[in-house]
Amino acid sequence: MTSAAERPLLFLDVDGPLIPFGSATGAVAPAGAGNPLLARLDPRAGARLMDLGCDLVWATTWMEEANTVVAPRIGLPRLPVLECSEPAARAGPRGLHWKARALVEWAGARPFIWVDDEINAVDRQWVGAAHPGPYLLHRVDPAEGLTDADFAVLAVTARSFGG
Repeated sequence: MTSAAERPLLFLDVDGPLIPFGSATGAVAPAGAGNPLLARLDPRAGARLMDLGCDLVWATTWMEEANTVVAPRIGLPRLPVLECSEPAARAGPRGLHWKARALVEWAGARPFIWVDDEINAVDRQWVGAAHPGPYLLHRVDPAEGLTDADFAVLAVTARSFGG
């Protein structure tokens, strides 16, 4: 059995992976629900993410609001939030995503998975050189959000990382 300290991390973006930008597939936000895009959240996503055996961390511009607005709608507990100072976000080669340096620093040597719709080749190259342990940068199609195929990849990877 893997201890919590050894479990892989899963850094999770909201817009794109959890709130897809494609058609709302008939989802309608209840009156007074705030952001109408919240109706696109899959209420089963939280349980599916928890089943991966990873320590989940919000890596999103929603910041702490992900805990108060998104997490309750998908059945997640309060999660830690990746924060990044503006100077650190601008450090690194041109094209490096603002989250990349911060999540590699957070992970240390722990294995991690980064789920986002904005991962690019620069991120892949930089993380490959900067992170000493196993990792997966998993780009999600923002029009679809997390699909069954994405969850299958995440589950196999998490298990291989000790999740």
